[in-house]
Amino acid sequence: MGIRAERNRTNPDLGVLSGRLLFAVQSELFASLAAKGFADIQPRHGAVLAYLDPQGVRATELSRLSGQHKQVVGSMVDELESLGYVERHPDPADRRAKLVCPTPRGLRLVRAADRIMAGIQRRHADRLGRETFDEFKKLLIEVTEHQRQFSSS
Repeated sequence: MGIRAERNRTNPDLGVLSGRLLFAVQSELFASLAAKGFADIQPRHGAVLAYLDPQGVRATELSRLSGQHKQVVGSMVDELESLGYVERHPDPADRRAKLVCPTPRGLRLVRAADRIMAGIQRRHADRLGRETFDEFKKLLIEVTEHQRQFSSS
């Protein structure tokens, strides 16, 4: 085994750890969603779906929240619109702007994803203890938000 492979096995850095966590959570989430009838959704759609609210949200806000470029978010919104999960509507606060709004199918998807994610978190909290898990999430949020300050997007 090479030096980097051994280091990543025994003492992985933040990038490796966060990637492993992301891929493992996505794998469980999207397999569970597929079993519930949402097999056409891909992990890349998560940048939009994770922030989609019933009243809608602007694409620029989706970009800011997810850390993805506006063009990437626009492409994902196009895909989700063609799959029947979202629609674009004029923003009542600014008629020039558009809101990305979930369709009824999109709302069912978001609710299903929320239940699945709640179950994943509950399982980890049960395993580690609620207090330890809450502290872990608090610290992970702190590290993530601090790191985002150094992002170029």
